[in-house]
Amino acid sequence: MSARAGIIAGMIRKAAIGLRAHSGWAALVALAGSANSPEVIARRRIEIADPGIRGSKQPYHAAEPMEFPDAKAYIERCIDSTRRLAREALQAALDGLRDRRAEALGCGIILGSGRALPGLESILKSHALIHTAEGEFFRNALVEACGHCGLTVLGVKEKELFERGSAHLRTAVPELERSVQQMGKSVGPPWTQDQKYAALVAWMVLRP
Repeated sequence: MSARAGIIAGMIRKAAIGLRAHSGWAALVALAGSANSPEVIARRRIEIADPGIRGSKQPYHAAEPMEFPDAKAYIERCIDSTRRLAREALQAALDGLRDRRAEALGCGIILGSGRALPGLESILKSHALIHTAEGEFFRNALVEACGHCGLTVLGVKEKELFERGSAHLRTAVPELERSVQQMGKSVGPPWTQDQKYAALVAWMVLRP
């Protein structure tokens, strides 16, 4: 191997992670390479609800019928376990990237509406707020995990994703949609809305 080839072989590629959360799990996509033409180098589903805690995939629903002190203790237990699982899953993803000689610059996370939530007691009295709180619960765990792993976070509201992506990447929305769809061809299914959204927010991180 020539000296130049050895240097190229040892180079670390820049990468970025994108996440879209659901109840108890999240879609993760990692991109690397040129910001103009990124490559999907990892795609996985990460589990962030503890199967050992009954109802942990929908913790506020599970807490709703409990007496408030019990509900509060239950939610706190779920927060602890979900944060631990999110940290472990994200660290495993980062380790996998390093095995492929890629280093994550940061992480993009798809956010909800950003609606401010009241205290726990008020949340548990409103079924609509319970749904909102559960979305925030899992997204917040992912944000916390990024901080724990030393990653900067780019949060983008889902309803603004393509508009902000178009401005950030200086690409018209229809072209952006085609590019994101094309990314999935290299890895095959599943390449659903989850993976597309996670890939787009990762792309935004890859091009600061």
